[in-house]
Amino acid sequence: MARSVAGAKKPRGKAAARLEAEAWEEAALAALETRGLAGVAVEPLARVLGVTKGSFYWHFTDRAALLRAALARWEERATDSVIAWLATVDDPRERLVQLITRGSLSDRTWRIHVALGSAIAEPAVALALERVSRRRIGYLEECYAKLGSKPQAARRAALLAYASYLGLTRLRLEAPRELPEVASMRAYTAHVVAALVPPAGSRGKS
Repeated sequence: MARSVAGAKKPRGKAAARLEAEAWEEAALAALETRGLAGVAVEPLARVLGVTKGSFYWHFTDRAALLRAALARWEERATDSVIAWLATVDDPRERLVQLITRGSLSDRTWRIHVALGSAIAEPAVALALERVSRRRIGYLEECYAKLGSKPQAARRAALLAYASYLGLTRLRLEAPRELPEVASMRAYTAHVVAALVPPAGSRGKS
């Protein structure tokens, strides 16, 4: 069987190669979640996956390439797929409720977001955060507009909602004891929804 660099065995077919690349990306995200950007390193990830570095170089030219791929996976999972799922919700108000609730109660997502925020000096991370923020704020703006808000009001409401989400992620890191216990978090989330989502039957502000 043909071998790649450093003696790694060549995967059988495109599907196997794709699955192996995905495994590296998932391992990178798990490391990012628990150890920050410094955890995204080839040798420790290879040990976790039980493979050699040759397996890494079969798929990626260097650590930067892995980081970009892992960030793309995070973007798709935490933003694109969420927006795609929300497209199945007919009521624009319920879309906002679901979006804010999901953001407030998410566990893994906020840990990765905080880790990325702490590594914003890394160009790839800064670009990913900028893309994600722009996409999320734009989607929030669309939601508020569909509830009847005029453009300026929709923009302001979207910024407020996203700022609330970002603030919550920082509190979870910096002052977790100030937040409600897990059992009470849903009640707090309902309070956030009431503050950020217009009541049913109302029209948006001008």
